[in-house]
Amino acid sequence: MSLATVYSRAQNGLAADAVVVEVHLAPGLPGLSIVGLPEAAVREARDRVKAAIVTCGYQFPNSRRITVNLAPADLPKEGGRFDLPIALGVLVASGQIAAERLQGLEVLGELSLSGEIRPVRGALPAALRAREAGRALLLPEANLAEAALARDTRLHTASHLASLAAALHAGALPAASAEPPVATAAWAGPDLAEVRGQYQAKRALEVAAAGGHSLLMIGPPGSGKSMLAQRLPGLLPPLSESESLEVAAVASVAGSAPDLSRWGLPPYRAPHHTASAVALVGGGSLPRPGEITLAHRGVLFLDELPEFERAVLEVLREPLESGHITISRAARQADFPARFQFVAAMNPCPCGYLGDRSERCRCTPDQVARYRSRLSGPLLDRIDLQVLVPRVDATALAAPTQTAETSRQVQQRVIACRKQQVERQGKPNGQLTAAEVERHCKPERDAAALLEMAMSRLSLSARAYHRTLKVARTLADLDGRTGLGSAQVAEALRYRELDRGPA
Repeated sequence: MSLATVYSRAQNGLAADAVVVEVHLAPGLPGLSIVGLPEAAVREARDRVKAAIVTCGYQFPNSRRITVNLAPADLPKEGGRFDLPIALGVLVASGQIAAERLQGLEVLGELSLSGEIRPVRGALPAALRAREAGRALLLPEANLAEAALARDTRLHTASHLASLAAALHAGALPAASAEPPVATAAWAGPDLAEVRGQYQAKRALEVAAAGGHSLLMIGPPGSGKSMLAQRLPGLLPPLSESESLEVAAVASVAGSAPDLSRWGLPPYRAPHHTASAVALVGGGSLPRPGEITLAHRGVLFLDELPEFERAVLEVLREPLESGHITISRAARQADFPARFQFVAAMNPCPCGYLGDRSERCRCTPDQVARYRSRLSGPLLDRIDLQVLVPRVDATALAAPTQTAETSRQVQQRVIACRKQQVERQGKPNGQLTAAEVERHCKPERDAAALLEMAMSRLSLSARAYHRTLKVARTLADLDGRTGLGSAQVAEALRYRELDRGPA
């Protein structure tokens, strides 16, 4: 047989598009050519495949013209993931392996010159798509634990081309299995009880967790802003099975194996303020996920927010609204999920001590205005909660912590509140659209009058108006109220700190 067909998968964002690897042997000038929009790493497969086949004791058809077609031809192909399907295609086309052995099978794997089968990126998305297509997946042994997260997928693994070819000759590939991950029972990270004082900030943190709201903390150095942010993942509800798979798929595409010890826990990302826009949202000639996608279903914390380049911060505006980011390049377009909870921290002024009891600040109003102008109005409008985090005095630091609420206690209230929101509207309050806000966040008469007065005095935008109502809806849910009263609206307005100007 001079023509062989092997099924495989390409990687395009989180998608794992089907690829048909066709290998044809024909008379003519000897050589091996790969067509179908291959990148450089794919074109180099001809040398790796030839060396691996010969090293494993099989015959490479040097006297034939070998054409490898990766279909569809208009889909870009990258990486070494097609080495193994090409090698098996050559062995089938040259009659050294029976074609029926590969029926109902998809193949992924990179080859070394010795025939060793090396792991590839994006094994989990490929396993999920293979399951949907009703096929089994043959992949490197090192990718088994990751691919096994796609439950009910028929998996086969191999560590070397020679042993794989021997198994195919024997007529059957042994089924591979791995223990499914078990959801972590409880948050084992930093606990909220360790934070002394800061009762208003803790309340804002609970509100942010309960409604999925973004949060900005403003305070002097050492007031506990970073400590509070690090404890937010412990307040969030555990991830569902599908959400955990999304997080694991993002890690797989990014090139790092999913951390099974954190299965079911929200991710936490805290990039440095020197990060570029590409590092934050993703990109490159072959688009890869950035920090906002790595924080999908979890928390993205930006410390020293005004120290980030303004252009870097502006790219956050779209994903904060839509929950995804689309990266367009000349040859391809990749769409990545970015449903993260945004948390940031900043000083109130350049020196950091504006409004502090120490009265150390000597910043002029112009200096404060320039410092805060690094954050654009449209970005601040998209932050639901803006709270002051003042310096903690010695009395609060010396107070015993036995009576302080733990993360577990607060998480129970958050879980109950989220459940109520999902039953009412199918999503957290922080993700409501303008039309859904009108339907689910209608204030009572006195609350509406208070909000109208605040709109006039604080010059709130329409977006800030809707976000205030979303926060008030979460406060009402935490208080067990069906309607939005003046108390909830007043507290929600108290969390619009930067709308009131410098302290």
